Amino acid sequence: MSILFLNPVLKTTVWGGTRLKEYGYDLPSNKVGECWGISAHPNGDCEVAEGEYKGAKLSTLWAEHRELFDNVKGEQFPLLTKIIAAEQDLSIQVHPDNDYAGKNENGSLGKMECWYVLDADPNTNIIVGHNAQNDDELKSMIDNHQFKELIRETPIKKGDFFQINPGTVHAIKGGTVILETQQSSDITYRLYDYDRLDNGKLRELHLDKSKDVIVSPYKAPSLHPNGYKETANKAFDELVNTEYYTVWKLALNGEYKLIQDQHFMLVSVVEGNGEINGHVVAKGSHFIICSDEENVDLRGDMTLIISSVN
Repeated sequence: MSILFLNPVLKTTVWGGTRLKEYGYDLPSNKVGECWGISAHPNGDCEVAEGEYKGAKLSTLWAEHRELFDNVKGEQFPLLTKIIAAEQDLSIQVHPDNDYAGKNENGSLGKMECWYVLDADPNTNIIVGHNAQNDDELKSMIDNHQFKELIRETPIKKGDFFQINPGTVHAIKGGTVILETQQSSDITYRLYDYDRLDNGKLRELHLDKSKDVIVSPYKAPSLHPNGYKETANKAFDELVNTEYYTVWKLALNGEYKLIQDQHFMLVSVVEGNGEINGHVVAKGSHFIICSDEENVDLRGDMTLIISSVN
């Protein structure tokens, strides 16, 4: 029976800080912005922390032990879970879809993602969407650096949730911590970066590719376009169901028998602490419940974000 507890990969970023200490991580610098908690991507491939597969990379298990993942097809592990803690504003950016990324980024997956807001300072906004009415207006606003007029800002608070489809202009601002579930891709097109310097240089922008992939006009996506995904876990609160993933929230206070009825489940503890099959977990723990693990005993006072492939 297999539950894979993973060692996260921590990323130093120009906009990062020390907020991820709150999740129990030993930070390699005082500018850490991301924790890749469940990832088999080459830019951050998590190792199994203990047990039969201790020390193995998640990408290796995907390649050599596909039975752990219900023999789901695909060359690449499909999903990536990360915690992002922004001390400063992230660049305004957009992601391509599978088709564009496959053709223009060496066969990479595109990047659909979603955000569960773990924390936000008072009066913090988030950028999701844009105000251009068509492609011509979008290109004109970009060419004339009318980014203040272009972007849409929305006030946020802890517990908010956003689905970010490919082609959506978006950015997290300073003072925000999110749990991101996404396709396993690291392709980002930077539209605007506030003219910041990184090691004395402006960071590269990707204006032509951004114009190629931004969808105009912006339309807020449905969170449940396919209806709700069937699961025997009645305590799960479904946050989103897309063609690539379903994401649930489980707020636990006491005991719960989780039924593993998906191909596999990616689980992050985002608040509190407890036990899974007697194994102690706490805020900042990440693990995968594999396909051969039918029932899982949960105990404690904690909030879990759970995802699966569709």
